[in-house]
Amino acid sequence: MIFFTLEHILTHISFSIISIVITIYLMTLLVHEIVGLADSSEKGMLVTFFCITGLLVTRWIFSGHLPLSNLYESFMFLSWSFSIIQMVPYFSNHKNNLSAITAPSAIFTQGFATSGLLTEMHQSTILVPALQSQWLMMHVSMMILSYAALLCGSLLSVALLVKILYVNERINFLQNTSFLLFRNYHRHQLIQQLDRWSYRVISLGFIFLTIGILSGAVWANEAWGSYWSWDPKETWAFITWTIFAIYLHTRTNKNLQGTNSAIVASIGFLIIWVCYFGVNLLGVGLHSYGSFTLTSN
Repeated sequence: MIFFTLEHILTHISFSIISIVITIYLMTLLVHEIVGLADSSEKGMLVTFFCITGLLVTRWIFSGHLPLSNLYESFMFLSWSFSIIQMVPYFSNHKNNLSAITAPSAIFTQGFATSGLLTEMHQSTILVPALQSQWLMMHVSMMILSYAALLCGSLLSVALLVKILYVNERINFLQNTSFLLFRNYHRHQLIQQLDRWSYRVISLGFIFLTIGILSGAVWANEAWGSYWSWDPKETWAFITWTIFAIYLHTRTNKNLQGTNSAIVASIGFLIIWVCYFGVNLLGVGLHSYGSFTLTSN
C-alpha cells in the first residue's frame, strides 16, 4: 500500500511539473522579456526526471522486476526517456530548445499512461515465463530509449520542415531588404540548429534501436528457438530501422540534406508509433504481452 501511494504521488507531481513547464514555454514564446523562465523550465524537467525515476524505482522494488512488462510501464519508461534526452544537453551546458519537444512528448505519454484506458495495467503483476529473462532489461530498455530519441529527432525534423516552408514563403512575398536579410540570417541559423540536433538525436536513437533489435534476436532464439520469425512487431521494427537508415544515408549526400532528409524523418515519426503502439492495439503476434486484449482477460 505504501509503495502504491508513493507511486501515485510521484506520478501526479511529475505530471503537474511537466504541465507547468509547457506553460512556461508558451509564455516565453509570447513574452521574451521575462528573464529566468527558460532556466525554470529546465529545472522543472530536471525535477520531473527525478520524480519519474523514483516512480520507476519504487515499482521495481515492489514488483521485483524492471517495470517494462506491460503498456502502462513502457509508457512511463518512455516519458522517463524523454526526460533523459532533455538532461543530456542540460548537464553538458549546451543551450538548446529540446524542452519544447520533450516536455509535450513527456506529458502526452504520461497522460495516456495514467488515463483510464490503462487502469488494469497500473497494478504490478508477475512476469509471464517468456519475460523472465535477463534480456528483458537490455532489449526492452534499448527499444524504448530508441523510440524516445527517434520521436524527438523526428519532431525536430517536422519543425525544420515548417521553418523552411515559412522562410521560403516570406522570401516569395517580400523583397530583399537589409532588414529581411538580417532576419533570414537568424532563421537560417535556427534551421541549421534544428537540422543539427535532429541528426544527433536520431543518430543516438538509431544506435539504441540497432542494439535493441540485435539483443531481441538473441532473446527470441533462447525463448522461441528462432532469431527472427517476422512477427508483426519484428516486421515493423525492421521497417523503422530501414526508414532511419535511409535518413542517415541521405545525410551523407549534401544534395539530399535538409528538406529531403527531414521528410524521411517525418515519415519515420508515424512508423515508430505504428511499431510501438499500433501493433499493441491489435494484440497479435508473439509480442502481445502488453496489449489491451491480454489485460482484459
